[in-house]
Amino acid sequence: MRVLLALGGNAMTNAEGRARPEDQITAARTAMAAVAGLLEHDHEVVITHGNGPQVGNLLVKNELAAGVVPPVPLDWCGAQTQATLGFVLMDALDQELAVRHVDRRSAALVTRTLVDPDDEGFTTPTKPIGRHLPEAEARLLMGHGETWEDRGEKGWRRVVASPEPLEILDAPAVLALIRAGFVVVANGGGGIPHVRRPDGSLAGVEAVIDKDLGAALLAQTTEADVLVIATDVPNAVIRWGQPDAEPLGRLTVDELRRHAADGHFASGSMGPKVDAVCRFVQATGSTGVITSLDQITAAVAGEAGTVVLPSPQN
Repeated sequence: MRVLLALGGNAMTNAEGRARPEDQITAARTAMAAVAGLLEHDHEVVITHGNGPQVGNLLVKNELAAGVVPPVPLDWCGAQTQATLGFVLMDALDQELAVRHVDRRSAALVTRTLVDPDDEGFTTPTKPIGRHLPEAEARLLMGHGETWEDRGEKGWRRVVASPEPLEILDAPAVLALIRAGFVVVANGGGGIPHVRRPDGSLAGVEAVIDKDLGAALLAQTTEADVLVIATDVPNAVIRWGQPDAEPLGRLTVDELRRHAADGHFASGSMGPKVDAVCRFVQATGSTGVITSLDQITAAVAGEAGTVVLPSPQN
């Protein structure tokens, strides 16, 4: 079975959210132990990942050095974190596979994703990223072309576009690596956002693509049999935090969509994961799963997690 495994950006930090190099290496080893379990069952695996904490660290470096060197643009931040997390995950996977005496190779690919230059997010950027800053520091960065908003007592915060992902531009390379037997790490952070110019050339843009929607598109493009979105809970839950909270097991995509329409999934956490899984299942007729890392092998077999199936045709 071909499995697309989507790791959250916080899966690459420690339990308190620290993202020091040693924290990320330790977290990667935990994640890759789960991947090794899939490989022991002879599955093909493609890995994608979030990069929010890592990009956040680069933005702090931008801010601190803005008076000395020009800030690195956001598409460059995405590329740098893709490459860094890619080799960290590869090293961790190689180590885990050696312990288990499993002979599989891995490869990390810096991956671009096409977005629409006319996406409304570019006209009115709304996605907040990075930390709050005093007005004077924010205005220094605005002088380098960034958009910042006054957020009241907390200070100013940068906002960027979050356009819809349309195409994984480097999917042919990902597919070639899969067919050659590699475990592939690709499209981290939803991909490096690119637009196509009128002359047909490509250019990176200042934007952030939702990592879960990017994972759904990558899973569809690579013809995955199952999309697994790994999070910090074993199941999606309705009525979260209430006495009658209910973990969701096996259900159809229509049933999950109804729960989402009823407002059960927060837009900043479970909501995008539910949307991504539903998009994948509806587009492909394959299976989507939301679960925790320690459950992914059972989840791929349909025995754990929130397993989302196609709805019967009326």
